[in-house]
Amino acid sequence: MPDISLTIVVVLCLASLAAGWIDAVVGGGGLLLLPAMLLGLPGGTPAAYALGTNKAVAIVGTTGAAVTYARKAPVDVRLAVRIGLAALAGSTAGAFVAAGMSTDVLKPVVMVVLLGVGTFVMLRPAFGTAPSTEPVSARRMLAAIGLAGLGIGFYDGLIGPGTGTFLVLALTALLHFDLVTASATAKIVNCCTNAGALATFAWKGTVYWQLAALMAAFNLVGGMVGAHTALKKGSGFVRVVLLTVVFALVANLAYQQWVA
Repeated sequence: MPDISLTIVVVLCLASLAAGWIDAVVGGGGLLLLPAMLLGLPGGTPAAYALGTNKAVAIVGTTGAAVTYARKAPVDVRLAVRIGLAALAGSTAGAFVAAGMSTDVLKPVVMVVLLGVGTFVMLRPAFGTAPSTEPVSARRMLAAIGLAGLGIGFYDGLIGPGTGTFLVLALTALLHFDLVTASATAKIVNCCTNAGALATFAWKGTVYWQLAALMAAFNLVGGMVGAHTALKKGSGFVRVVLLTVVFALVANLAYQQWVA
């Protein structure tokens, strides 16, 4: 465990708690947790340790949220795992590509997409408020595996921020899920991508396991509470959080692109 003060440990644990809640409701918890890790670890610490420890924390909260959702929401676990395996392959490919190129050129494109998505959701109040009564066709299932799995998985490996939010939006649009079911399915997909990333970081030895275990306990509580909140409040509440996270993502990417 790195040599950091008790105050910083407490702040990191609280950030982990809040990130778990956000991530369980609509994705995007990494917007809070990863910057907190980067700021909280001692100066000069390689970024890989922040990334690796972040994944070790996030996978616990994501798993807790996924289990909570699976018990109370109508989640097709087999479909979610299929998409998750495709996302795992996509994120691996994205990571290889990211090693040889600058992702800065893609950030403006992602911002434009997010702004378009946010505008669409604002102008379509009924988006994701009620699930489709039709069974999922083979064509829509393949589209979800291709776009939500391979495509967004590739983005996760290449850039990363907002992967959970993109998954929720894609699953809602492609499979006609309500936002709560989409969030539940996205958590299972996230478990697959997080597991692959964590295995890589663990193999490289860039995880602070003691710090991760402490923060993971808070992230788990946040994730389970967030899932319960989404289930209780319904799709209307998730929609409000979704819009908040989308525009926070745009602001975060704009800051990284033109200010930082």
